[in-house]
Amino acid sequence: MTSNEKRRTCQRLVSGSRDKTIKIWDTVLGRYLYILQGYNSLVRSVVFSLDGQRLASGSGDSTIKIWDTASGRCLETLQGYSGTVYSVAFSRDGQRLVSGSFDDTVKIWDTMSGHFLETLQGYNGSVYSVAFSYDVQRFASGSRDDTVKI
Repeated sequence: MTSNEKRRTCQRLVSGSRDKTIKIWDTVLGRYLYILQGYNSLVRSVVFSLDGQRLASGSGDSTIKIWDTASGRCLETLQGYSGTVYSVAFSRDGQRLVSGSFDDTVKIWDTMSGHFLETLQGYNGSVYSVAFSYDVQRFASGSRDDTVKI
């Protein structure tokens, strides 16, 4: 990534909304650049990939979408949950996505193919937060059952 690309990525912010849209904001200008649409329910979670070229979002309609940030085009819709997707996180290398849901599960996805690789169960409540470790070898998840699992 060039220094100009890094600077441009650091000047952007993404937000999800109850109005079923995602906005990509320019933090220097203080206005939004794009509005992304395609959900049937509110957007609960949004995250840029490390390189800033993609965006992942989770929604109340039980889906995850992967977006191209340059064009605003939806690249992939990931399905497999039976409830709201509360949290999404890219791995540092951008090849994996981890997500947590109302249905008490965590899923690991291959972002290149759009297929889910594994479903992790064992929670006694919705999974509200997920994050990859820096080395991409582990991830943490936080659940409504007052546990954090690594």
